Amino acid sequence: MLTLGIDTSNYATSIAVIDYEKNKVLLNEKHFLNVKKGECGLRQQDAVFGHIKNLIEVLELVHNKFDLSTVQAVGVSVKPTNEENSYMPCFLVGKVISQAIKAVKNIPVIETTHQYGHLNSALFYLNNEELYNRKIIVFHVSGGTTDMILIENGKIIETVGSSLDLFAGQAIDRLGVKLGFSFPAGMYVSQKASMCDEKFSPKISVKGLNCNLSGLENQCDKLMEQGYNDEYICKYCLTFIAKTLLKMAANAREVYGDLPIVFVGGVMSSDIIRDIVSHSLENSYFVEAIFSQDNAIGTAVIAARKVIYG
Repeated sequence: MLTLGIDTSNYATSIAVIDYEKNKVLLNEKHFLNVKKGECGLRQQDAVFGHIKNLIEVLELVHNKFDLSTVQAVGVSVKPTNEENSYMPCFLVGKVISQAIKAVKNIPVIETTHQYGHLNSALFYLNNEELYNRKIIVFHVSGGTTDMILIENGKIIETVGSSLDLFAGQAIDRLGVKLGFSFPAGMYVSQKASMCDEKFSPKISVKGLNCNLSGLENQCDKLMEQGYNDEYICKYCLTFIAKTLLKMAANAREVYGDLPIVFVGGVMSSDIIRDIVSHSLENSYFVEAIFSQDNAIGTAVIAARKVIYG
């Protein structure tokens, strides 16, 4: 079965086509929205306009690379998370496009969430049906979430832990912009951090299954004032986040037992964070960057599984 995925998150316009039975990604296109130099985000009206502009270009690229008449269903993210009041206007762009495709082709459109798309993208990459069919913990770590989610049989049960203030991706992006990098800045922060050999034991803030990350921003600001170089500060920032996730995971296992833990989201594409966490946390799973960062692969997977399994 071939399915089309659409995701119009706050900073990237994504389109994907997958062959579910063969576990293959046939097409994966992503265009970032333009953010002005020195700024750390977009107003929603600018994001909506950016997605409309991007989709014209992305769909033309898709049309030139792939015969969309072979697609049998569409998956689209229509809100950020499964929380009741979760809403962002930028996701309406993807919803409108998916409904237009449905009207023309008369194929099913499966609506889902950006967060659930991340989960399914990771599980598709891992290609481990057992993880779909049991209880697991998923960390979704990005610019808009630092959530620890309980999953059972591939369905989100509840968010059991989170950051109570700043999200991990926000902390990284704010630091990167202060250092003069373009937004989103995660890639540049990771590149700088990889040039530093220092080992850090930062004082993190984790209480139970929740964390606080605003202190990280303050600590990085202090390091900048003290004259430490960019490489040192970036490595400190990523180490702080990695140690925070490790502590949250350890606390979760005290509550829920030794469940498998899967890490998804743009922040988890950092080699430094992934290495620190994976070396200290058994029974944990990580995915390649294109399956972890914002993408439409997961929404295409959700559409396929809905049509096949109901």
